[in-house]
Amino acid sequence: MSELTLNNLLVVPLAPLVGSIAAGLFGKAIGRRGSHVLTILGVLIAFIFSAMTLQAVVQDGAYFNQTVYEWMTLGPLKMEVGFMVDGLTAMMMCVVTFVSLMVHIYTIGYMEEDDGYQRFFSYISLFTFSMLMLVMSNNLLQLFFGWEAVGLVSYLLIGFWFKKPTAIFANMKAFLVNRVGDFGFILGIGLIVAYTGSLSYTEIFAKGNDLAALTLPKTDWSLITVICICLFIGAMGKSAQFPLHVWLPDSMEGPTPISALIHAATMVTAGIFMVSRMSPLFELSDAALNFIVVIGSITALFMGFLGIIQNDIKRVVAYSTLSQLGYMTVALGVSAYNVAVFHLMTHAFFKALLFLGAGSVIMGMHHDQDIRNMGGLRKYMPITWITSLLGSLALIGTPFFSGFYSKDSIILAVEASTLPAAGFAQFAVLAGVFVTAFYSFRMYFLVFHGKEHFHHKPFPGEHDHHDDHGDDHHSHDHTPHESPWVVTVPLLLLAIPSVVIGFLAIDAMLFGDFLKSAIFVDAAKHPAMAELAHHFHGATAMALHGFQSLPFFLALGGVVTAYVFYMVAPQIPAMFARVLRPLIVIGENKYYLDWFNENVLSAGARLLGRGLWKIGDEALIDGVAVNGSAKLVGLISSLVRLFQTGYLYHYALVMILGVFALMTWFVFMHP
Repeated sequence: MSELTLNNLLVVPLAPLVGSIAAGLFGKAIGRRGSHVLTILGVLIAFIFSAMTLQAVVQDGAYFNQTVYEWMTLGPLKMEVGFMVDGLTAMMMCVVTFVSLMVHIYTIGYMEEDDGYQRFFSYISLFTFSMLMLVMSNNLLQLFFGWEAVGLVSYLLIGFWFKKPTAIFANMKAFLVNRVGDFGFILGIGLIVAYTGSLSYTEIFAKGNDLAALTLPKTDWSLITVICICLFIGAMGKSAQFPLHVWLPDSMEGPTPISALIHAATMVTAGIFMVSRMSPLFELSDAALNFIVVIGSITALFMGFLGIIQNDIKRVVAYSTLSQLGYMTVALGVSAYNVAVFHLMTHAFFKALLFLGAGSVIMGMHHDQDIRNMGGLRKYMPITWITSLLGSLALIGTPFFSGFYSKDSIILAVEASTLPAAGFAQFAVLAGVFVTAFYSFRMYFLVFHGKEHFHHKPFPGEHDHHDDHGDDHHSHDHTPHESPWVVTVPLLLLAIPSVVIGFLAIDAMLFGDFLKSAIFVDAAKHPAMAELAHHFHGATAMALHGFQSLPFFLALGGVVTAYVFYMVAPQIPAMFARVLRPLIVIGENKYYLDWFNENVLSAGARLLGRGLWKIGDEALIDGVAVNGSAKLVGLISSLVRLFQTGYLYHYALVMILGVFALMTWFVFMHP
């Protein structure tokens, strides 16, 4: 496919949509097998056409920007559905469809015994459609449609087990926190429309310098700064940046396949994608970029700390996702958009691998998720072990692995930045390297090495209390087992790009023309990318030099520390747990942000709502406006009624007095 045609591009989002509709509406008729065959076929077709699109973009420099459907026109404002396909879009299409395809196949094994099998396949295909509409959009209206659609479907997926109270709480929390971010996002879109009169990316970018010259009415705030910060608040919600990150760890209540889908390649990276797409606007505001750097730095470091104290295998990986999203956000802030998108891509593969590996462990452990009950699983689950090890090595930035190229590029870009906030960011991303290595290999060692704790679990879970008479299959003493091929094949296929994609893609994505038409950087003001290009001498040389760099020794220190703490001398972390108990309590309560939201913000909102209800609604609207006007009419009527006596001489007197008053007024007004 040397040229990008509309029909070929339409296939990509519509194929998963058709599969979703088939499984959702006709799931009972076509059965379980029919549901997974149709949805997997739809996503497979989408992946094939996405790969063809990527090939056309890479080999021929193909580009597509065209309206598909005009919804409505309001004066000069056109509301349309349209596709823009360049390097950024083509890469996102391939990542989304490939990871989604792996998750679909994996789901056959993971959800095998679940009653909602067809419904789950319908949801994940609908999620894929929504994400594809988001990344393929050429205007803000369609972007917002995809943005809200992934939020809605994630709500359905997180609360998939809707009879489980924690799942219902988690999906409502995700929905509400994202509404906060989306409020900022739609304000930003509204300001863009108000001052440019357009929703089209190309038209908006063409007017960027005009926006930069304006201030927000009745303030001295730069309009472009306000727009960019509002847009980024949307990204803070969707991409789970501090303090709007609180929904993501709780979303682990959903089934593991959606943890991989939401938290690896798709929903949480939507904010990173959006800021990259809007780079021509963000480049015009250093204030907004500094704000982004600070938020990303806080997220990268402090969410990593929380990963250290987690014992649920999925929550460790979830906090890892938060930390890595912080790294991507820092890269955006220092104008290294290419590097942020590059880390988005590499992270999608190894994080999906780690989530699906965690799911495989959970299956092998008969749905026990506590890593303290595991140990020694390496010999029982060899494929899960080796793929999880590869994913962990990629995550911590081991030279030659994909994560190394993107993560080290972020650290180098921060060092090259001239922004005031870059100093704090440099400390955060370097400290984060040690923290990431420590919590990743803490989990790895506790799960796959050391003593086998699953025979007599020291920390029984919710599934381990049924076996009083020995007749329940969830017994205390069971032997873990390797997962079926529908689980292990996606692990092996995700492990390959987790190892090699960084080495293969770094030159084209960071220093080639692949993202040239999609991303704009003002090199004079923001020299990070130019500095990276100056010091880059090939992927092999970068990896070899990486063995001598500070991040490598920090990562190695994290791995060694985890090994000593949990394999050699477990009394050391126990001692730290006692000595640092106040800090651990703060961590266990997630910095008390949930408490603050539930007891301060929520109480304030309730107080405000009660005030608006009692004073605004009952007292002012009902009491003054509605009932008051009725009482006023009654009062006037009661006074007027006094003059309606029925006697003729009373009416004659009133007429004479009226004529007298009128003549008096006329004389005084016209002497």
